[in-house]
Amino acid sequence: MSVTFTGAAGMASHEGSAYVGGVTTIRGTLPPGSPDYAYVPVEVPSGVSELRVSYTYDRPGVPPGTPGNALDIGLFDERGTELGGEGFRGWSGGARTEFFVRADDATPGYLPGPIRPGIWHVVLGPYTVAPQGLSYELTVTLTHGEAGETPEPVYPPARAKGRGRAWYRGDCHLHTWYSDGRRTPAEVAALARAAGLDFINSSDHNTHSSHPHWASEAGDDLLIMLGEEVTTRNGHVLALGTDPGTFVDWRYRARDRRFGRFAHRIREAGGLVVPAHPHGTCVGCGWKFGFGEADAVEVWNGPWTPDDEVTLAEWDNQLVTSVREGRGWLPAMGNSDAHRDPDTVGLPQTVVLAEELSREAIQEGIRAGRSYIAESKNVSVSFTATGGESRPAGIGERLEVDRDAPVTVRLEASGAPRCTIRIITDQGVLFTSDPLPVAGSGTVEWRTTAEYAAYVRAELRHETAVGPLPGVMAAFTNPVFLGR
Repeated sequence: MSVTFTGAAGMASHEGSAYVGGVTTIRGTLPPGSPDYAYVPVEVPSGVSELRVSYTYDRPGVPPGTPGNALDIGLFDERGTELGGEGFRGWSGGARTEFFVRADDATPGYLPGPIRPGIWHVVLGPYTVAPQGLSYELTVTLTHGEAGETPEPVYPPARAKGRGRAWYRGDCHLHTWYSDGRRTPAEVAALARAAGLDFINSSDHNTHSSHPHWASEAGDDLLIMLGEEVTTRNGHVLALGTDPGTFVDWRYRARDRRFGRFAHRIREAGGLVVPAHPHGTCVGCGWKFGFGEADAVEVWNGPWTPDDEVTLAEWDNQLVTSVREGRGWLPAMGNSDAHRDPDTVGLPQTVVLAEELSREAIQEGIRAGRSYIAESKNVSVSFTATGGESRPAGIGERLEVDRDAPVTVRLEASGAPRCTIRIITDQGVLFTSDPLPVAGSGTVEWRTTAEYAAYVRAELRHETAVGPLPGVMAAFTNPVFLGR
């Protein structure tokens, strides 16, 4: 990479050189096929109180259907750029054209802390590169002075008052201005309360910088869990409910065989591994790592679209495989992925049966699949299976019955006017009701056996279809399994 440094002493050309002192302009060009990340070294001397970076890059015209230039940016300090190391100081992706870090403050997305002497690195991520290449210009400003004091982080509590054992509503995929969102944590929390949510999870892209800024928004009525949306070039994964201050690296692809290491990192920090929008159509959004490390999967992301329909079909096929092979299954989740207006926080929301409103209990309910996904606080579902001498089984549970024992499946719904109810098994859709009344409430029962259905799950569908697909989803449940 060719770079040019411009300083008070005039012009000097270097190949991968470090920078010393003042204000410097660094220019370079990234060709098509560049590595995912390029590191520009910056030599920071003693006595620097603030490091500031701004950047621009060219956006040439490209033929229709060809990606143009898009360049992400972040920062690593003198501790280095080692994968999974301690040097991470922030990431803003393509959301900002400049940032700063000081001991006492930093641009959202970046971490305040000491500006220690040594070789720092600005990391450039060429998200897409036009056929002409991507020419960029960085301006690095080092300001000397007295360093401020780094604030001691305060994090939200891991437990809220709650209602004891109950169904709790949550949205675990939300963005703030600490990545590419446009809302503050306070605005997100207010929207979460208005949406009837009991819990949320912070999931800004590739940074944990928002973690200390949620404590004032938590309360007896709202549990705030902390995490990250780990945004790789081969898919995105939610680190859901990790320990405060946990950073999960994202600089790898599926072919690198490193995802297992970072899935372990998420669990080691007390979090869940949840692949997000596996069939998203944006560059790098499609999930390529497989589901062997996942604790759950985000089947429904934001307003219902054909992408969600494809993910639902894939998830259902995985359920069939799990019962055929007698192995564990992957629970479904739904989250809004809300970034800014008009994105709706809580569309959809995961409704979890938990022993209490705490991080651990909510995670346990998600991991066990004791949950359903609904489009809003207005939609509620009760779904059970009864038969034989066993106690009734609810969502995520197993009804222990003989294979030929009669089983009654019952679904009660409210808040879903004119929606149809569908019962799905490992054979497909086996029952579709008449539309519910305008009042939106209704009950259906369907009878089967464990011989005929290895599992049952339910969907509520609106009349409005997405092209040739079935009606838009209003709610769907995780399965109830049948048989011993």
